[in-house]
Amino acid sequence: MAEIILNVEVRERTGTGGARETRRAGKVPGVLYGGAKDPVAISVKSNEFRKALYTGKLLGHLVTLKHGAESQQVIAKAVDMDPVTDEPTHFDLYRVDEHQAIKIAVPVHFKNHEASPGLKKGGTINIVRHEVELVCPADAIPEELVFDLTGLDIGDTIRISAVELPKGVKAAMDRDAVVATLAGSSASASADAASDDEAAAAASTTV
Repeated sequence: MAEIILNVEVRERTGTGGARETRRAGKVPGVLYGGAKDPVAISVKSNEFRKALYTGKLLGHLVTLKHGAESQQVIAKAVDMDPVTDEPTHFDLYRVDEHQAIKIAVPVHFKNHEASPGLKKGGTINIVRHEVELVCPADAIPEELVFDLTGLDIGDTIRISAVELPKGVKAAMDRDAVVATLAGSSASASADAASDDEAAAAASTTV
């Protein structure tokens, strides 16, 4: 079930002027859309919205929207932030059924860095995708996808298939896309070249 509840109000005024008026009143303007119903201009008190946002479980998660005695399940699709104050300025909510299959981007993380021979040599992770788009039930969205670096060496490729997806969850793309690669740093490449030169010189003196 949803862990976050947003108490919303319906906005009478829309457009740029209406949004500014809403912000002056200490609220964050937003739009509710999706499903068979028309989009609705809404707002949430700024302090309540910030509290929900800073939990880290608002964007891309199932949320309960409440308007008076009515409630419904929604997904927070986007939040716009002020580039100067870093305060939320607008948000989009998408209507969903609790078990409806939706397409959503989930963040990618990596574990067991110390168990990667490639990283021990000075290599680096070249992240191709910081997020992977998944198709999953609205009430079973993974928090993240964690890829294991154990045993990976320089030149190895990490693909989506390297992680076991939860039941009912699948990648939105058909191909087994690359998530990251292990690349050698310039320092490690120089060290390898020096080692090769030393080995070659030692071999020549023994001939």
